[in-house]
Amino acid sequence: MKESVTKREKIIYFSSILFPILVTQLGLFSMNFFDTTMSGRVHRDDLAGVAIGSSLWVPVYTGLSGILLSITPIVAQLIGARKNKDVPYMVIQGLYVSIVISLFIVLIGVFTLNPILTNMGLEENVIRIAKGYLIALSFGIIPLFIYSVLRCFIDALGYTRVTMFITLTSLPINFLLNYIFIFGKFGVPQLGGIGAGVASSLTYWCIALITILITIKQQPFREYKIFHTFFSISFKAWGEILKIGVPIGLSIFFETSIFAAVTLLMSQYNTVTIASHQAAINFASFLYMIPLSISMALTIVVGHEVGAKRINEAKQYSYLGIGMAVVLSTLSAALIYFFRPEVASIYTSDSAVLRLTQDFLIYAIFFQLSDAIAAPIQGALRGYKDVNVTFVMALVSYWVIGLPVGYLLASYTPLDAFGYWIGLISGLAAGAVGLSSRLAIIQKRKEKEFALYLNT
Repeated sequence: MKESVTKREKIIYFSSILFPILVTQLGLFSMNFFDTTMSGRVHRDDLAGVAIGSSLWVPVYTGLSGILLSITPIVAQLIGARKNKDVPYMVIQGLYVSIVISLFIVLIGVFTLNPILTNMGLEENVIRIAKGYLIALSFGIIPLFIYSVLRCFIDALGYTRVTMFITLTSLPINFLLNYIFIFGKFGVPQLGGIGAGVASSLTYWCIALITILITIKQQPFREYKIFHTFFSISFKAWGEILKIGVPIGLSIFFETSIFAAVTLLMSQYNTVTIASHQAAINFASFLYMIPLSISMALTIVVGHEVGAKRINEAKQYSYLGIGMAVVLSTLSAALIYFFRPEVASIYTSDSAVLRLTQDFLIYAIFFQLSDAIAAPIQGALRGYKDVNVTFVMALVSYWVIGLPVGYLLASYTPLDAFGYWIGLISGLAAGAVGLSSRLAIIQKRKEKEFALYLNT
């Protein structure tokens, strides 16, 4: 990693890491975006079915794949400490863990999918679509998780443009497959929302294969000889990955699952409300890719600086990332406010869904500012390998504060479905405050540790 001295150099270098990550995240999210918007063009039952399916899948995927994000700070600190020979060993162990996690997801789904869907009180056709969507998606879980590990390895080296290239290559593939399977083109039967799951699963295989080939063939990745030696399973290495990864995964799960829980609680309302809520949440999540990308970039640069014992530079990068997120998220909030009708029309042409989606988007504005603080701080803390307190804060802010507040407002005030959104905003704000305090504590602790290191 390049050492930056001046503030201008840090901004330029950080931006060079950040921009490809942002494009990659937007690209990956676009797959879910395409699933939702294109399914909604078939029928609102397809939109609702994919919404329910996504609400079950996204927290499971992001939470468990979040465990694999530990590869980024582990590799980043190894590179920063010039321990390059240890990198392939840890990446291979990460791949082993990814396969075990994938099989675990499939096994759990076999036993829980039917009971969950049948007890939600949904319309029969919506249940059929949601179930079919998830079953189709399950065939792409293993390659998706393998890709996640290899992406963490590539990103940790600072070559985020490579993962951007992979994602941009896969987008037209995903769009074309969605077009074929959702609408029934080129002799394929029209599958509606279920076809979105088929398309995404096939796309995951394409992404994994492209990434494996790049890791083997292209410099500087082939120098690490990732696939030259398949090391035996090391539970000690798994322990290191899981020690950092499980709190990261749980933290992400608590955040994403509360959105899923709200969508599931929305099942007590009609299909119009479910579809409108999902459209608004989907767009808010799309914009969340900005602070999330900054978070991932911070994990890389802070991890490198901490590994190289450049504690002051790690601190400067942290505040640089937070400031950038606040500015960009403010612009996102303005975009939502002024272009609500245009945003809603992306998802549906149904007049009832169109009107209600615009109302939900007003509340989405407040997500942006809380996320602008919380997400980058989480990324910086991961760079420091500080993850346990973050996990506890996520649990408290989202599930002890956010969901109960939302339930009370939705159940006992005239706000109805909007009450859940106010609860979500409350949880996000509480998380932002707690994480800010934690970052200040960790930075002071690292400064003291570095001072002792210099004196010994």
